[in-house]
Amino acid sequence: MIDNAAEQGARFLDGLRSIRSNRIREVRGRGLMLAVELHPEAGDARRYCEALQARGILAKDTHGHTIRIAPPLVITSDQVDWALEQIGAVLRHDLS
Repeated sequence: MIDNAAEQGARFLDGLRSIRSNRIREVRGRGLMLAVELHPEAGDARRYCEALQARGILAKDTHGHTIRIAPPLVITSDQVDWALEQIGAVLRHDLS
């Protein structure tokens, strides 16, 4: 489980960093504890978390402009890829 968290966490972090959106200020993480910090002009992170929930992903808004992502330690590569598709679609969409 620990090895999987490290492997999938690196995969998830690389995938988040590859999302091209002018709303993203910074992507950071360690293992499967990940965060996407938004530029203040992107608006409140809660809207993005609600849009992610509608697509089947639970994420937590924190500190106003940060989306916290913490998937289960047993997540698979296919699930990471699917989650990245959903996250990318939401972050590229204008929610204002």
